[in-house]
Amino acid sequence: MSRRITLDEFIIQSELRQPNSTGEFSGLLRHIGIAAKIVNRIVNKAGLMDILGLDGNVNSTGDVVQKLDTYTNELMIEYLRNSGLCAGVASEELEEYISFPVNRLKLNKYIVVMDPLDGSSNIDVNISVGTIFGVYERKTLDNSYAQMSDFLQSGSALVASGYVLYGTSTMFVFTTGSGVNGFTYDRGIGEFCLSHSQMKMPDDGPYYSVNQAYYNQFSDGVKQFISYCVEQNKMLRYIGSMVADVHRTLCLGGVFLYPGTRKNPEGKLRMLYECNPLSMIVEQAGGMSVSEQKERILEKEINSLHQRSSVIIGSRKLVQKACDLL
Repeated sequence: MSRRITLDEFIIQSELRQPNSTGEFSGLLRHIGIAAKIVNRIVNKAGLMDILGLDGNVNSTGDVVQKLDTYTNELMIEYLRNSGLCAGVASEELEEYISFPVNRLKLNKYIVVMDPLDGSSNIDVNISVGTIFGVYERKTLDNSYAQMSDFLQSGSALVASGYVLYGTSTMFVFTTGSGVNGFTYDRGIGEFCLSHSQMKMPDDGPYYSVNQAYYNQFSDGVKQFISYCVEQNKMLRYIGSMVADVHRTLCLGGVFLYPGTRKNPEGKLRMLYECNPLSMIVEQAGGMSVSEQKERILEKEINSLHQRSSVIIGSRKLVQKACDLL
C-alpha cells in the first residue's frame, strides 16, 4: 500500500509547481492546518475541560457566544499572528478586523477571514462542527497595516478557501482555485493525509437541506422549490452546522438552502465568513452557489464585515431548478 501524502507535503509540492512562489502562502496554509489540529483536540475533549455551554456574551451579529467560540477564535488569531505571514484577520466573533504588526522580513500580503467554529451550539450534544476560512491577497501596500479595503473584497478575489470538519473523522478540505482536495486527520502520526483527491460534486443528488421550521416565512419561490424536492423524493437532511451540511452535499450531491425569513429578510449567513469561502469550494467542485435573488454569491459586492446573504448552494441541476422557480 502506497504511503499517503500529508497536507504539508501536498502544499510544498503545489508550491514547487509555481515558478514565482515565495513560500509565504504555503506557510500560511500550514499554520492554519496546525491550528486546526489543536482545535480538533480541544473539540474532542470539550466535555472534560469545562468549555461546553455559553460564555454569557453575544457577538457582533447577535448570536449567543459559546465558550468554544471564544477559545477557537483566540487560538486561530494567535496562530495567524505568530505565523508572521498574515497582515490581519476578520472573524465572525469580532466586531472589527485585527491588523497584525508589520513583518519587515516578509511581504505581509495576505489577510484571512474566518468562522472559527461554525455550528458551535451543536458541540454540547456531540454533533459535527467546523472551521471555515478564506484567504485574500491584500489590496493596500505590503509592509503596512491592513486596512478595511483589504477585507471588503468579493468572493471572486479569494486566493484560497477551506474548512475543517470535526466529525467522526476530522477533515481539512481546501482549494486554491485548481480543484478541491480533502485531507483526513491520522491521529497515529498527527498529520492530515490526502484522502479525497480532486473532489467532484454530483450534478444532482438525493438530499435537500434547509431549516424547514421556517417554511411559513419563506418566499413563494423557495416554498415551490421545497415542494419540488419533496415531489422528487429528495430526502430532508439538516444538521444546523453549515460546514457539515455543505460537506455532505459536496460528497453525495444535493442542495443546501438558507433563505431569507421575516426576521432576516436579507438572509442570516455572513458573506465573508461562510458564504464566500464555501461557495468557492463548491464551484471548484463543479457545483453552484447563488443568493435568493439569483446572484452568483462570489460576485456579490461586499460593503461591510458582517454583511449577510441568503444562499442556495449545491449540485448544479438542483440550484438551477431553484433559480427557475424563484
